[in-house]
Amino acid sequence: MIRSLPRSKAYNWSFNCFIILYFVFLFAPLVVTCVLAFNNSDFPSLPWKGFTLDWFLSSGPERIGLFHDDQNLRSILTSFQTAFFVSILSVIVGTCASFLFEKEEFRFKGLLYFLMLAPLVIPGVILGISLLLASNTAGTYFDETFGLDFEVFRPSFWLVVLGQFSFITTFVTLVVSARLRKFDHSLEEAALNLGASQLGVIWHITLKFLRPAIIGAGAVAFLMSFENFNTTLFLVGSEPTLPINLYLQVRDGSTPVINAVSLMLIVGTSLLALCNLYFSKREE
Repeated sequence: MIRSLPRSKAYNWSFNCFIILYFVFLFAPLVVTCVLAFNNSDFPSLPWKGFTLDWFLSSGPERIGLFHDDQNLRSILTSFQTAFFVSILSVIVGTCASFLFEKEEFRFKGLLYFLMLAPLVIPGVILGISLLLASNTAGTYFDETFGLDFEVFRPSFWLVVLGQFSFITTFVTLVVSARLRKFDHSLEEAALNLGASQLGVIWHITLKFLRPAIIGAGAVAFLMSFENFNTTLFLVGSEPTLPINLYLQVRDGSTPVINAVSLMLIVGTSLLALCNLYFSKREE
């Protein structure tokens, strides 16, 4: 509807109700989860039985808080390590891929671009199973043929990193490519005419222009890796990431410490998103 046109009271009322219901639908479960992290109950659900910080600070023996829960802390550290390596690899490869597809012309470019997008439409479960079977096959071949045992071919930390990298790098490529399409290539030509080297032009001009997109893509890659479940479930070894650990706790029965973990994740991801937004606006 055109904003300059008059709107009826019924339209304004229904529009406001829709906005309110939409945000209630989005944030009500998160608010309930955060509130239950302080519930003085042995179960991660209603009813409310009073305020407590036990699920964060208690050291036992009846209750173990998040900051004394070695299992959850190890899984959080594993998720951070995984997300760090995945985001670094994805940013490097994704940025190079965006240069390849946006600045170069070569045979079968359209086909390769389509193959790059394939992980976006393949379900994470199928991708995880395929990667597991491929790695097991490769590991068996090297073991039987050369007597070599590579850990990366077994369910392990590095196989999770490679598995997540295989599809997260596509998102990074799309984000950086969208920014690169807006770049004025005459700036590069002017710098080259003034005697700058090709590497110097890329480093001081092109990458500087792409910096907001690269930072944003890196933040998205980090968050996607940190919360990934479907693909990671089939590739994880003896070091489960946080989503896998939370799934096992919910399946077997858990205490409200799971709500405490959720609260910390909500706060952490919100701060990361705000920092990313701040630096992106600052760069622009």
